[in-house]
Amino acid sequence: MRSLIVLAVIGFFAQLVDGSLGMAYGVTSASLLLLAGIAPASASAIVHLSEVGTTLVSGAAHWKFGNVDWRVVGIMAVPGGIAAFLGAHVLVNLDGAAAKPVVSTILLGLGVYVLYRFLRLPTSQPVFQGTLRKRLLVPLAVAAGALDAIGGGGWGPVGTPTLLASGKIAPRKVVGSIDTSEFVVALGASLGFLTGLGAAGIDFAWVLALLAGGVVAAPIAAWLVRHLAPRILAVAAGGLIIWTNSRTLINTDTGQDLVGSGATALLGALFVLWIALVVWAVRRELQVRAAEQNRQQEIQPVDA
Repeated sequence: MRSLIVLAVIGFFAQLVDGSLGMAYGVTSASLLLLAGIAPASASAIVHLSEVGTTLVSGAAHWKFGNVDWRVVGIMAVPGGIAAFLGAHVLVNLDGAAAKPVVSTILLGLGVYVLYRFLRLPTSQPVFQGTLRKRLLVPLAVAAGALDAIGGGGWGPVGTPTLLASGKIAPRKVVGSIDTSEFVVALGASLGFLTGLGAAGIDFAWVLALLAGGVVAAPIAAWLVRHLAPRILAVAAGGLIIWTNSRTLINTDTGQDLVGSGATALLGALFVLWIALVVWAVRRELQVRAAEQNRQQEIQPVDA
């Protein structure tokens, strides 16, 4: 019973992060399941089955708060779901760990770019214009869907930074669209695992525990992303991308536990830097809003 409560808490915080930043539910949950000794295919299956429920609730909440770009969802959902179905069958017979260094390097570069793009906006609110083309969205959905099933998480970490880096969609709509389309991806992966792995290899009590925690967190996260400024949200997402993928690369390169090594200090420094950048972004946003209010107050007497 205690383990189920712990899983529910994990599901809550994983969905709170995922629903706010568009990533990390699968990565967080799958990592902890693997740490508990669950086989990679079973861990990914448990995560994706729970995600069918959490993404449905999260998508509905994001829709309610106006965080969804339905064009993006319509283009990405089906290719991502098909790729996730096929990726699940691949994972049943293949260890997906070999692809992690390559994927993490790409994601790390995208995270740096996201930070650069939004940190260099000193005095004005960012403006998002333009339309993302199908020739970007469809291959992105296929790659992200396959990696999501094989790696236990990847739809958000691949999709969110790529859409953020485009600068054409507001961060809250990037998060809402990725979370909403993830329902189809989770459904495709779940069907793949059920047909490839079989129900006997899945602990459904663990699925329900993760699902319960995630369902509670989903509407809270959707409300949070609706009220966060784009600058703050993008800096938080960029920092999360950099930290998580730096950790993956360090683990891959050293092949050792991080505890007691120099890697611990490096990751700690990156974490502190991430928090400092988020604090800076919050302060900068407050300065921008204060300056805008002052300009409006100066204009009002002239209009009167």
